[in-house]
Amino acid sequence: MRRLLSFAAALVMLFAWPAAAVAAGASASPSSAVAPPTRVEVIKVEGPIDSTLLSYVKGKLAAAEAEHAVVVLQLNTAGALGQDGVALGDQIATMSVPVITWTGPEPAKAAGAGALLMQAATIATVGPGSQTGPLYPLDLAHADERPDVTAALARWASLHNRTAPDLSVIADAQIAAKPAIDAGLASFAAISVPNLLDKLDGQTVQANGNPFTFHTHVATNANEAQAGIVDIRFNNMGPLDRMLHWASSPSVIFLLLVLGLAGVAFELTQPGFGFAGFSGVGMLALAAYGLTVVPVSWLGLAMVLGGVGAMILDVRIRNLGLLSVIGVALFAVGSWLAWHEVGPAIRLSPWLLGFAVVASVLYYGFGLTVALQSRDRIVTAQRGLVGLVGEARGKLSPEGPVYVKGTMWRGRTMSDPIAPGSKVRVRGIDGLVLKVEVEPGATPGGPGPITPEDPEPAPAQG
Repeated sequence: MRRLLSFAAALVMLFAWPAAAVAAGASASPSSAVAPPTRVEVIKVEGPIDSTLLSYVKGKLAAAEAEHAVVVLQLNTAGALGQDGVALGDQIATMSVPVITWTGPEPAKAAGAGALLMQAATIATVGPGSQTGPLYPLDLAHADERPDVTAALARWASLHNRTAPDLSVIADAQIAAKPAIDAGLASFAAISVPNLLDKLDGQTVQANGNPFTFHTHVATNANEAQAGIVDIRFNNMGPLDRMLHWASSPSVIFLLLVLGLAGVAFELTQPGFGFAGFSGVGMLALAAYGLTVVPVSWLGLAMVLGGVGAMILDVRIRNLGLLSVIGVALFAVGSWLAWHEVGPAIRLSPWLLGFAVVASVLYYGFGLTVALQSRDRIVTAQRGLVGLVGEARGKLSPEGPVYVKGTMWRGRTMSDPIAPGSKVRVRGIDGLVLKVEVEPGATPGGPGPITPEDPEPAPAQG
């Protein structure tokens, strides 16, 4: 009986213990609970702010705000590209979470709309070796426009309870990190994002009218790492967005056009359409997307295409003359004209333009012309082989090596596979390939017995 009572008491304690533990946890004081780590979302704003980058940044800002995360915008941009930088600044200034900008690492810069984002942010910081400015052009697609941003600066300064800085110091110039701090364009310098967060730790700011105190000390030992004070996430665009953003630049568009047209031109000199042609079409498609983002002079683009077309035509007629000269001139002038109105930061480099002109002269004027003339000689020689008999030096299934008239050729069987060592008769040519069939009893390398239905062997040429 005593054993039974002891067993029952043990069961009662077993089931009562979890409930007691929960009750004890519930009765604990709130101050004993461990606070969750501060989440920090680092968003890179790198390169011109085109439609792809703008959409990515806006999406990341909205997600960070929904998760109550501190935002660090890592800037390295020459400005907007056909986008409204002031509207993006308004979104940043009115967010319910702090937004910090950091221009870094060296030699990063915040120019144009990038300089505006520094003033829209809760706190602006810079990295050693960074550059701030020039403010104009705000939009790289319209280099001659100088909109007044005084009202936007005053609006953002009011939201952050501070005095709007004088941006005249960077209206047409760029300044280093220390002068930017002295001019009130940035609060302090930081060598990295972790260093920035350490310097922010303990500061209190206003985020859309609400006070926010930073708890962003970065762990320096195992105990601090285990405590998990701050959770930093570095964000990057996906592969497709990165490719589209990369293609939104005059220099890249120009290269894609030059290489894509060269690939298509090469296939025009060949009997089929292969890898070079498909690669060229892909490059031209990516260049076409870039042209929808970056403004272009359509007259200049037409001159580029017309110039390349003239050089290709000269190649097709096996000539290196007036058409090639006209084509090179149109190509050079059109390339300069196509993007001469965009901001200097993204304007086509004269070195790139000169290299492309020289490369085009060598490629179309000599490379393709010589290749096409060589192909013509081979085709002429092949035509002289029609009717001759050779030997299969490998299995033809359906293609393989064929030895005819002292030379090795690429052959293709017209019916069943042909075994190595078989005598074959050349019946025709397909591009650079001999079309052959088995010829029993023939002497290799010479004409076989002519039958009434056989064509008369053509004399070898070349």
